[in-house]
Amino acid sequence: MSAWAEYLKFFASLLAILNPIGVIPIFINLTHNQTGDERRRTALTAGITVAVVLAVTLLAGELILKFFGISVASFQVGGGILILMNALSMLQGKVGPTRQTAEEAQETQEKEQVAVVPLGVPLIAGPGAISTVILYGHRPALFGRYVIMLVGIAAVAGIVWLVLQTAPLISRALSHTGINIVTRLMGLIMAAIGIEFIAAGLKVLLPALGG
Repeated sequence: MSAWAEYLKFFASLLAILNPIGVIPIFINLTHNQTGDERRRTALTAGITVAVVLAVTLLAGELILKFFGISVASFQVGGGILILMNALSMLQGKVGPTRQTAEEAQETQEKEQVAVVPLGVPLIAGPGAISTVILYGHRPALFGRYVIMLVGIAAVAGIVWLVLQTAPLISRALSHTGINIVTRLMGLIMAAIGIEFIAAGLKVLLPALGG
């Protein structure tokens, strides 16, 4: 696979896993008592949070793996399972428990400031997205490569901001059923990504599987 095809795959994978369309109902629910200006600020803060969290993850991911003595292959299997779990929840039109538990959802209802937590993290930039960035970023640490991936992260964060900014319009246009359809399609893509990561990791951990 060419380098640009790999970057495009990274961008598409990250967008599918973040799934900003699927977060629209939660965003509307959490900001129902905010004014238009407050809602726009919340959307902007959530987008910036996503960009910062994923950028830091990209730059520090390799160090985190080395610090804990985790091999990339092991992380591929673990991250792939996590992504697959999220995908199965999305295929049912739900927010997976790895992003937010029922207790956390209840606690969120009592918060006034929701842009950073839980919107930015973990509802949008959750464990699945963080795992994906680490796995794509573990390859040779080239300056140009990191710059391109950071641009991709910024672009995805910009899409998140734009979707949240226009959440009421998108919600009316797609309806709850339309949003669930998009979420299920993103879940299907996520499932394929998760299985791919698991297979790649197992081939390294269990060489006999590679033939």
